[in-house]
Amino acid sequence: MVGAVNERRRALRAPDARSARARATWLREDFSDRTRARTATLNQLLLASVVFVLGALVAVGPFGGDHVLFFAGVVIIIVVTGATFVIPWNRMPFGWVAVVPAVDMVAITLLQLAAPGSAMGLLWIFPTTWLASGFGLLGLFAVIAAIAVILGLLVAITPQPLTYTTFLLPLVLVALAATSHLTARRSDAQRTLLAKQALLLRRVLEHTRRQEQVVTEVLDAVDFGVVRIDPDGSVSVTNEAHGRLQQAIRAGDGGGASAFRDDGVTRLPPDELPVERALRGEAFDSQIVWFGEDPDPRQALSVTARRLIDPDGRDAGAVVISRDVTSELEALRARDELVASVSHELRTPLTSILGYLDLVIEEPDIPDHVRANLDIAERNAERLLRIVADILAASSSSSSSIEATMTPQLLDARDIVRASGVALVPRAASRAVTIDTTGLEEATAWADPVRLRQVVDNLVSNAITYNKDGGTVFLGTTTDGTSTWILVRDTGIGISEADRSRLFQRYYKAGAERRAGTGLGLAITRDIVRAHGGELGLHTSPGVGSTFIVKLPAVPPEGLPT
Repeated sequence: MVGAVNERRRALRAPDARSARARATWLREDFSDRTRARTATLNQLLLASVVFVLGALVAVGPFGGDHVLFFAGVVIIIVVTGATFVIPWNRMPFGWVAVVPAVDMVAITLLQLAAPGSAMGLLWIFPTTWLASGFGLLGLFAVIAAIAVILGLLVAITPQPLTYTTFLLPLVLVALAATSHLTARRSDAQRTLLAKQALLLRRVLEHTRRQEQVVTEVLDAVDFGVVRIDPDGSVSVTNEAHGRLQQAIRAGDGGGASAFRDDGVTRLPPDELPVERALRGEAFDSQIVWFGEDPDPRQALSVTARRLIDPDGRDAGAVVISRDVTSELEALRARDELVASVSHELRTPLTSILGYLDLVIEEPDIPDHVRANLDIAERNAERLLRIVADILAASSSSSSSIEATMTPQLLDARDIVRASGVALVPRAASRAVTIDTTGLEEATAWADPVRLRQVVDNLVSNAITYNKDGGTVFLGTTTDGTSTWILVRDTGIGISEADRSRLFQRYYKAGAERRAGTGLGLAITRDIVRAHGGELGLHTSPGVGSTFIVKLPAVPPEGLPT
């Protein structure tokens, strides 16, 4: 018995198709083993109940048959019924259970012989259906053979003539046995199918649990917080890093939740918190939020939200990812402060140097070759001063600092662009570059004239610097009443695809052809445009040229006087 159990366990673990069939067979046999004793007891108990009632009726009422023979059959059935309760059928070979219905058929034959004219033969239904349904084709053939033997015995013993009634009951019993056999086969097939499905579901469940465990371990291993929000707003998945970030925020802020914008000063309204935005269905990238107030420790998080879509195209919630960027922002701030401090200290002596160079150059008695050398020194000092000015502008070019120094007003962008083009004509002429202003149209914009001139000067200067000798710079303005666009297009070397993604980063210089300058101009330009509520776009083709498009609001924000 132990060997059989081990074989079944090995079959259950085997991975191939044959072992899958073996597992299904084992499950079916195991189910049959566990129900064999119960089936034998219930079937026999049902027959014994009917026979007991008949025996009681015969005992108290008139009976025209042989009492001895009748009660002999009753006693046999009762004894067999008692045996089904005490015999451990699960420990015996399966075929031994067939002895019970076989003995029942013999006992019922005695009952029929005790009263030949009665309907005692109907009791054969119980053992015949049991044999046919529980023992397969062998049981069905055994029922047919037993009915034939019993019919012959009854015909030989009883002197009654052969009529259709003689064969009616045997035919009915055979039909019932066949029906029971077919029904049992269908039940076995369904039971086997259910066992296979249960095995498959168990394997799928185990695989799903393993996958869930792997995903959980991966999420807990990363150092950024992950939160899965269901469509109803409930949090279904979170990882350990998110819990650590939230704990650090609460500890650093004394249990509160003071939140500030990326400048660390402007308080963030509750409805603009990242999770609240995600619950409203918004998707966003890298929202910087500062938590905590001085003098307590502060923490900055970069939060990104992505919407999830199910296979049917419906909203399935969102994933919110948060990352601690406190060290990065503090390092950037320290760098900017250092650069600004050094640049400021450099600008004062440079201004003094330029002043004294101008005084020396204006002296009429200095030789020409000395004057030429002084002109070179002055040009380089002026270039160095421009670089220092760019570094100072970059160190203070956050959106908050730019907005603080802006005085926007309604103006005609065409005038600003035309003035910039005229101012840079001498520089363009040195390379035979033409500045085309035929595309300028009247275009009202809500902008600071000084800052806008700084933007246009930088874009036109770059268009001249990186143009081809004899090329053209096209300037244009247009508006639709809501937004205003400024276009600066050149016929120069263009920008490669690899450089486009980093073109607006501070201190980045694109390609070997664009190594001139400090790499700050476009970063400052974009910051100024964004501070106006606009955007700076780029279209470029290497070897053909580049087009920069500045988009600005054409009207002031609601609630502000014009």
